[in-house]
Order: sequence, then structure tokens, then C-alpha cells
Amino acid sequence: MAKTRQAWGTRFGVIMAVAGSAIGLGNFLRFPVQAASNGGGAFMIPYFISLFLLGIPLMWIEWTLGRYGGGFGHGTAPGIFHTMWEKNRFIKYFGVIGIFGPLVILIYYTYIESWTLAYSWFAITGKYASAATESSMKSFLSGFQGLEKNSYFSNLIPAYTFFVITFLANMAVIYYGIKGGIEKLCKIAMPLLFICGIIVMARVLTLGTPDPARSSWNTVNGLGFLWNPDFSALKSAKVWLAAAGQIFFTLSVGIGVILTYASYLSKGDDVVLSGLSAVSTNEFAEVIIGGSIVIPAAFIFFGPAGTEAIAKGGAFNLGFVTMPLIFGKVLHGAFFGSTWFLLLFLAGITSSVSLAQPAVAFMEDEFNISRKKAVSILGAAFFVLCQPAIFFLGKGVVNELDFWGGTFCLVLFATVETIIFAWVFGVERAWKEIHHGADMAIPKIYKFIIKYVTPLFLLLILGAWAYQEWWSTILMKNVPVSDRPFVLGTRFALIALFIILSILVKVAWRKKRRPVKA
Repeated sequence: MAKTRQAWGTRFGVIMAVAGSAIGLGNFLRFPVQAASNGGGAFMIPYFISLFLLGIPLMWIEWTLGRYGGGFGHGTAPGIFHTMWEKNRFIKYFGVIGIFGPLVILIYYTYIESWTLAYSWFAITGKYASAATESSMKSFLSGFQGLEKNSYFSNLIPAYTFFVITFLANMAVIYYGIKGGIEKLCKIAMPLLFICGIIVMARVLTLGTPDPARSSWNTVNGLGFLWNPDFSALKSAKVWLAAAGQIFFTLSVGIGVILTYASYLSKGDDVVLSGLSAVSTNEFAEVIIGGSIVIPAAFIFFGPAGTEAIAKGGAFNLGFVTMPLIFGKVLHGAFFGSTWFLLLFLAGITSSVSLAQPAVAFMEDEFNISRKKAVSILGAAFFVLCQPAIFFLGKGVVNELDFWGGTFCLVLFATVETIIFAWVFGVERAWKEIHHGADMAIPKIYKFIIKYVTPLFLLLILGAWAYQEWWSTILMKNVPVSDRPFVLGTRFALIALFIILSILVKVAWRKKRRPVKA
């Protein structure tokens, strides 16, 4: 006998949960780096075009797919795809990507998330206060990560301790379920995240110029560095691809998480307004708060040349090297530094619990096992899978996981689900399903966008990548020779994980077809 599926407690709770899934480290670290490195304000043109042509349509598609599949007792992509195209017995295997992708991201994301918790503690206790230069702060980070032994850290024990704490916190939230765990966390964590973000943003925007001789190094010009457009950048395909990639990354579309979250909705729940609310919450966090902290703060202390170099250094360098240095130079810097990293930790944990949920839902729905047992199985497997990302961090393992799980699978999965929704399920039927229970009507232009523009946009992205990068990626041409054995091992492990998940799907469906003996 199938057990009753869980459900969200309130509309506010599910909006906070989906927004929490979307709002992660990328909003506050990746976005400002992408914008500053790709034409400043001009980046926002392809960014918003991608938001309206990719992000919002995919958000509605995934909310609708999830709610539809949930009505048949399925909370993950294999089952949802099967309900939409029952005649195709292979389509459920494409849905494996919707479990595989989140698991791959979870493997490394949780470890990075644990750094933010550690640094929040280091800030308030003054652990990194003596690292007053960029080189010493980089050394502090490398020592913490176990990439080198130095005067700050002699081993990996501190980093591993914070990883275990973060891992257990994630498992505890997942253990208590949709309403008692994830929804409760997000209803507390998301408002607290915005409070932390506004506190840090207000402090950055009220910073004075530290050097009177460099009066141009001020907040206004710092915001201008990020938002003044370089329209010549729009000629570059790289900028457009970067903008589309940021939309995928920031909204958590194309992963499979939103499908799972939406599967716990009831048939009459509004997916149109709820989806828009989640998008709006995410965009406020990213564009307003994320765009007003790191780059303006860096500009004030390091000037235009220094900020450009910092932006090119990447998100990790910005978050864990530059920002601690900046807060070390302001009054009550320990408080603001701890608040900054607490903000990042809250953004991280609301995302990581969402990444774990598809695997748990798959075991619950398709194998009819208890949540306690599902979380135990996931926890054991997840803990083991995390170890290479921790111990081989400097060998290209995390970059490899991030590419296949956090980039390639996102675009591939989004393409598959869009085609199924608009062409297999049928756009007329899909349009009716989206509006079931809706308090507002979507502009009719989106029917055309969902059927033609979004899938074409996605296919162009896939095609451009395949043409430009496929062969060099497969041959590891951009991977250092010393790292290639580790990268190759990671690829074999990923293939094995995908095969195991596919076998589990096959077993689950064979079990469903097996006749029950009288």
C-alpha cells in the first residue's frame, strides 16, 4: 500500500523553499564577478533577456511538471517524464539527469558551504585577523583547505570538522521532511539571510574613502564600475553565454530540484504567481544585494585596477580573500565579516538541502521506503562521495564535478524537459495545466516563447558548446598533466553513478509492473 506523500504547510513556505534553493553562493559571489568581467552594465542586457526567455519560462515549466507528476505520486524526473510520455519506455532514463545532477553538485557544494560556516567563526574569533595582506590571506585559505601546511594550519582537521558539522546539519533538515525540515528551515533562514544581506550592504554603501588622496575610490564609482555599460562587450558570444549560464545557476532551473519541490503541491495550488514570487525574491538577492556588496567594497579599498584583477581572480578569491581583508579595515569588522559569512552559509544550506531532496524523494516514491531509511542511505553514500572533493581539492576534482553537474547537466536537462513539456505533452495542454488554479494569466506571448524560443535558445547553447568545446573537454586539453589521472578517475566515478541510478530506475519500474499475488 502506497503511503501518503508529504505536502507543504503554506504558500509562503514553498516560495521561501524554492527561493532558498535558488539563492545560493552564486548570488553573492558568482554574479558580481560575472557582471564585472563581462561588460559591466552591458552584461545586464543579455542577463535580463535570458531571464525572460529562459529563466522565467523554465521556472513555470518546472513548477507545472512537478505539480503534475506529484499528482501521480512521482517527485523526481524519471517518474514525471514517464507520466507525460508513457508510450516511450526510454524517457524515464533521461529523467535520471534530474537526480544525477543535484547529487553531483551536492558532493562538492556542501564542502564549500562548510567553509562559509568556518569563516564566520574565524571572523568573530579573530582567527584570520593576523592575515593582513592578500598573500597572507591566500595562504590562510590554502592552509585551511589542506593545500599547504603553514603557520595558520598544519593539517585538514579544522576544515574536516566544519564539513562534518555542515553535513550533519543538512542531514538533520532532510530527515525532518518537507514541512518539518526544509520548510521550517527556509521560513527562518531566508528572512535572516535578507537581514544579514541588508546589514552588510548598508555598511558597504556607507563606507568613506580611506585615502583622501584617492577621493575617486568611493562607493558611487564602485557601483559605476559594476553598472556602467561597455556596449562593445555585447558583440562577444562569450558574454551572452555567460549571462545565460548565470540565469541557470542563480534560479536553480535545469537541475531537477524545483520539479521535486513542486511535486508536493496540491492540484489547485497556483504555480504562476508562486513561480514569479520565487524569481523576484532571487533577483532582489542577486541584483540588488549581491551587486551592492563585493565589487563596490573592493573598489573603495583597491581602486579600479585592483578591482578588475580581483574580479578576474574568481568568486572564491573574492569571497574568502578580498572580503575578509576589507572587513579587517573597517570599524567592527569582526561583526560585519561574521555576518557576511553567515549570509553565505544560510544561502548555501537552503540550496544544499534542496539538492539532496530529489534522491530522497526517488527512494520514497519509487521504492516506497520510509524517509528515515532513505535519508540513512543517502547520508552514507553522500558522505563517501564527498571525500574526493575534500582530499583532492587541488587536483581538478571539484572543477570537473562543477562542469558536468553544475553546467552541462543543467542545460541538457532543461532542453529535454522543455521539449517534453511543449512538444510531447503539447503546448495547448501545457498552457491549460500551467493556469490551473492560477490567480493571474501569463501573457500569451509566453506560449510562443515556451514552444519555440526557449527550446531553440537551449539547443543553440548546447550546439555552440559542442562545436567549440566538446573535443577539447573530452581530451582534457585544458587540464594540467599532473591532474589528468584525478580528472579521469572522477569521470569514471560519474559514469558509474549515472549507471547505478539508471539501474535503480529500471528496477523500480520492473517492480511496479510485477503482478501482486493473491
